[in-house]
Amino acid sequence: MKYNIFKFTTCFSLLILFISCGSSKRNILNTKTSNDNTILTSISTDVTFKTSAENFDSYLPLLKDKRVGIVTNQTGILSKEKHLVDFLIEQNINLQKIYAPEHGFRGTADAGELIVDGKDTKTNLPIISLYGNNKKPKPEQLEGIDILVFDLQDVGARFYTYISSLHYVMEACAENNIPLLVLDRPNPNGTIIDGPILEKEHKSFVGMHEIPVLHGMTIGEYAKMINGEKWLKDSIQCDLKVAPCLNYSHDMKYSLPVKPSPNLPNDQSINLYASLCFFEGTNVSLGRGTEKQFQIYGSPFLPENEFDFSFTPQPNFGAKDPVHNGKLCFGEDLTEIRKVHRLELKWLLKAYENTADKTVFFNDFFTKLAGTKKLREQIEAGMTEKEIRKTWQEGLEQFKEVRKKYLIYE
Repeated sequence: MKYNIFKFTTCFSLLILFISCGSSKRNILNTKTSNDNTILTSISTDVTFKTSAENFDSYLPLLKDKRVGIVTNQTGILSKEKHLVDFLIEQNINLQKIYAPEHGFRGTADAGELIVDGKDTKTNLPIISLYGNNKKPKPEQLEGIDILVFDLQDVGARFYTYISSLHYVMEACAENNIPLLVLDRPNPNGTIIDGPILEKEHKSFVGMHEIPVLHGMTIGEYAKMINGEKWLKDSIQCDLKVAPCLNYSHDMKYSLPVKPSPNLPNDQSINLYASLCFFEGTNVSLGRGTEKQFQIYGSPFLPENEFDFSFTPQPNFGAKDPVHNGKLCFGEDLTEIRKVHRLELKWLLKAYENTADKTVFFNDFFTKLAGTKKLREQIEAGMTEKEIRKTWQEGLEQFKEVRKKYLIYE
């Protein structure tokens, strides 16, 4: 009798294990629709998470015997801190050029600082700047390229310029008949879809498309949306392939292994980035020139008796001349608050309400960040956060319906 029970238990356990393995295998494919030929797939029995850069079987065959260009920076790394550029060279991939976005190939330039062409001292590969004289690759800069690879770590915010670089790279590839391979990476704010929708008359490099501030998509999904919605010039479409992450979902907690840019030093800053970035369009500092960038805010114009935290910005890595350089600023320290799950306006509203001379609070950059004039007008009119958020809802619901068509992951 004991033997029979043991035999039944063993068989049942093996059955559960078989079903479990089957489920993991389906998860690994990470495709919403099997007939979408823009998504590359590869069968694997590995159930651990991997970025697409480590999903080697799905993309390396596409690069063999091709002259390859790559759009990347310091975030294009593998799990053992090896850069993708070095790995591809080891795999005898014929890399021709590196294309660098804002902050440069090594990610050391200030926000907005022009990047110049150069040469990578380690590999001797030429570096073409996509944040200097031109943000869109010129035909002559793409000469000798058979396929272009795009591998940048995004943070899920409309005004984070890597998705703007993606737009221009896709457009250049479409115009020059060059296939584009996007290596996907997680969105650390992948569960948040929030904020005002950009109005096309306010399009700029910090907002290219009519989407909310937080879009809740990976950069691979976003590339599919750019193509599918025909947002490129003259509605052209790019020959696009997306190599997916393995065993990933939007609600998966993901901590970035390296800074995506100089002033996003940790998970807290990345989570608060979209909410605090609005201060770039005001006279309030968001911590550039400190060690707590995008985790604090303050200004010499905020009253000391209302704010018990202070700091003095000084030039440092990523901020050669920070806002309010050398001046004592009063504000709030948000380094220890809980993770936010929406675009928060409360800090912006509090700073505005406590600034004595409100006529100098906003600057022209605020409308570009907001993507609309309405947000500034609503704040100046004294609307509450709840009232403001209500005006976003119709646009957000419409965006969510469009977004569904391009999702790769649950």
